[in-house]
Amino acid sequence: YGLTAGTLWPILNGYPVALHPSPLQTKAIPKRIFETGATVLFATDTFLQQYMRAADEGAMSSLRIAVCGAERVKDETRQMAERRFSFEVLEGYGVTEASPVLAANQPGDIRSGTVGKMLPGIEVKLEEVEGLAPGKRLYVRGPNIMQGYITPDAPGVVTPPKDGWHDTGDVVAFDEAGYMAIRGRMKRFAKIGGEMVSLAVVENCATALWPDNMHAAAILPDDRKGEQIVLVTDNAAPDRSALLAWAQNHGVPEIAVPKKIVSVKEVPILGTGKLDYVSVQRLASGADRPREERLAAIDAAMAARKAEETESSLKRAAGE
Repeated sequence: YGLTAGTLWPILNGYPVALHPSPLQTKAIPKRIFETGATVLFATDTFLQQYMRAADEGAMSSLRIAVCGAERVKDETRQMAERRFSFEVLEGYGVTEASPVLAANQPGDIRSGTVGKMLPGIEVKLEEVEGLAPGKRLYVRGPNIMQGYITPDAPGVVTPPKDGWHDTGDVVAFDEAGYMAIRGRMKRFAKIGGEMVSLAVVENCATALWPDNMHAAAILPDDRKGEQIVLVTDNAAPDRSALLAWAQNHGVPEIAVPKKIVSVKEVPILGTGKLDYVSVQRLASGADRPREERLAAIDAAMAARKAEETESSLKRAAGE
């Protein structure tokens, strides 16, 4: 995406491009936007929020639009962009195998909660998925679809998609006007007591209740219901009862409320701006707990030693 839409497209059309080596430098990027007078920004929702929070007033006001993908754009992000810097946030959708853009909202035609309409020339096929109605599994075919995969067991051999249809692995829903909403990835649905629950819905609920924090949901085995959902958050004091009350007040089924909430100092993020779900899974399952327990034990030992030293100093002072 950064290569095609973010670099080649503007260069081939005669527009200057300002590239930055790392999206993690949240304080430096708003300054570069101000210095270059950039009018279009490519980012993710997570990084865009961080840039706006770190930016001085007016630092990002040259922007006309920010184009975001890789994760859902929150309403709070759009509101902050409009309120502080007067630019629109467009949400798009794509996959690497589609070079990569498949759909996008357009300036002046933004339908919140959707990724816009499919681009011209792309065919769509939808497949029913048990337990996920009205969402359906999305297949795409068109001139931008890859030639195929090369697998380790057949080096150098390109295996094309069957009949040209690429399985995105995403569950989507279209409204009557053709706007597409992403319901989640097939891999990011938990099956709890026979019911399918989207981890994206869990994360969205947490974001709505605690908008200033980051959240990521993971799936763990459950002896009674097959699977359970665990929420990892950088909220220092998350209250599950508050999340349950929010869900009940907004018509979200109780089954979508995580069974457990794990508070961490930072929710892991990849350099691309996407959540690091491998690390999130590890945190949720408690794989990092032994290390955390060791650190806690060290802290406790140091505190005890300091207390002993303080007590000894007081005794010596009293003896003198």
